[in-house]
Amino acid sequence: MSVLRFENVSKQYPGGHQALVDVSFDVAEGEMLFVTGHSGAGKSTLLKLIHLSERPSRGAVLFGDRNLQRTRGGKVALHRRDVGVVYQDHRLLTDRTIGENVALPLILRGTRRAEIGKRVRSVLERMGLGHREKALPSQLSAGEQQRVGIARAIIAEPRLLVADEPTGNLDPTLSAEIMELFAGLPERGTSVLVVSHDLPLLRRMRRRVLVLDHGRLVDDISPQDLAE
Repeated sequence: MSVLRFENVSKQYPGGHQALVDVSFDVAEGEMLFVTGHSGAGKSTLLKLIHLSERPSRGAVLFGDRNLQRTRGGKVALHRRDVGVVYQDHRLLTDRTIGENVALPLILRGTRRAEIGKRVRSVLERMGLGHREKALPSQLSAGEQQRVGIARAIIAEPRLLVADEPTGNLDPTLSAEIMELFAGLPERGTSVLVVSHDLPLLRRMRRRVLVLDHGRLVDDISPQDLAE
């Protein structure tokens, strides 16, 4: 079953700019894949449609069996619980500890306090940050901050994780670490879609790659076709 499906999706902004043109693809349950393309190819718009920050002009975005065009009002927040988002700039709350940042999605869900503490400690341990729970974001390195952002995105065990250039500010070693963390998520029930323009990284990961060019999906490359 697909966790996400785009069916002939187009997005035109006021002024006539076509960000996406007849884009169709699907993401299977338990799949990890990449989306790449030049600046302005439509990658960010695609993520916004998944997260319901934008709506398509034509076509349908399906999440599981739900057509997101019909998701309105309070159901938008419910949908976003199923979609974890990792940003390039982390977007951590600077006046809150690492533990408090990671706990936020569970707090918004009304999860019991004892359960929150247990899950925060567990996910921080998985990220190698168990000893930094009481630290502030400013006390962490860029790589550690990115891992906090990932912990926050996955703590509620979303069906889909989307990541926007998550390794853009990291050195190759840290980039590889982050990607290995992502690669382990599908076996835990979370599909992963990563936007990246790092072609050497895409080749190393050997995962499916969607290629956007001026809003059109011009290639859907299988792992077997990614040569070193």
